[in-house]
Amino acid sequence: MNTTNYGEPDARLVDALAGVDSSTRLRAALAVGTLGDPRLAQTLVARCAVEPDFFVRDMLTWALCRMPAEITVPSLLEELGSDTTQARSQALHTLSKIGDPSAWPAVSTLLHDEHDEVARSAWRAATVLVPPGEEGELAADMATALGRGDYHVQLSLSRALAALGEAAASVLDAATANPDPRVRAHAEATERLRRDPDSGFTLAFEMAERVAVTGPDT
Repeated sequence: MNTTNYGEPDARLVDALAGVDSSTRLRAALAVGTLGDPRLAQTLVARCAVEPDFFVRDMLTWALCRMPAEITVPSLLEELGSDTTQARSQALHTLSKIGDPSAWPAVSTLLHDEHDEVARSAWRAATVLVPPGEEGELAADMATALGRGDYHVQLSLSRALAALGEAAASVLDAATANPDPRVRAHAEATERLRRDPDSGFTLAFEMAERVAVTGPDT
């Protein structure tokens, strides 16, 4: 489907999406999503890259999800090559919500992005888009990032690995023997989370980190 067949987008909504006040932008994104006007898809994608307000970004994603995937997905995939961190991260988030399997090859290339926020978004998107039968390979790839980043980064990775279920069990078991105590602790806490999603990650990680560093008898 070609967006050029739809004519020009509503200039008032285009202006409102870039308004100074966040509530104006939020209402504009809601209006665009309600209309589902594909002429505004590119405007929404571009706005995702620069929008500072979380709630507005979430509404932009919702609006994009209400448009035809054949229009939105190509633009979002193009954003994955952007030099702007937020553009890549938000595009990954939106692709995970759309759930189009054609996005998988591009998403899988960003699992080890140098920017934590992009990598976190890629992990979440990957668990949604991974082709059936490739969950084990994805788990092994993501497990190489165990020990990376701060608490929030590690929690994101743990949740992504836990979402893969049994496909992650063997790689997590192997990681508990890693010579790096930080990796061992993260792997053990992730396995606890995988087995019991209702468990507290913070306590599990603190316990695993203590054992990894000092040994089980301390």
